[in-house]
Amino acid sequence: MKKKIFIFGIFLLILDQLLKQVVLNNIPYQKIITVIPNFFYLTNVKNTGGAFSILTGNIIFLLVVGIIFLCGFLYYLSKIESFSFLEVLYSSFIIGGILGNMIDRLWYHGVIDYIGFTFGKYHFPIFNLADILIVCGGFLWIIQELGGREDGNRS
Repeated sequence: MKKKIFIFGIFLLILDQLLKQVVLNNIPYQKIITVIPNFFYLTNVKNTGGAFSILTGNIIFLLVVGIIFLCGFLYYLSKIESFSFLEVLYSSFIIGGILGNMIDRLWYHGVIDYIGFTFGKYHFPIFNLADILIVCGGFLWIIQELGGREDGNRS
């Protein structure tokens, strides 16, 4: 099962990086392409911070935090003997997402973001597939931890 996690995680990482290349090659920096007026748009921006642009400019710190979290998460996974479908899913999401944003920080000195939403006058922070994977993976992880494992045990 661990092999499936890494294969699916690498697939998601590649998908993330391909989407970012499509954006970089087809959308000029900071240009907005409206998909659904007053709701959804695509763009091309670089975020040198973390989520919601916190810690802007602290690329090395964010890389170190990502490495520490990834190593801790891999250690957590090493303690699981058999994986449920949910565990395979959230593990792949988290690994693929973290690696996708880490590659951006190393290669571009910031994360390439391209998905944007507006709600009335509120502009939700722009994000990317890796961010979606990390958030969804974390959410699924929490659900699994709160609900217990299929075998009735908590991790």
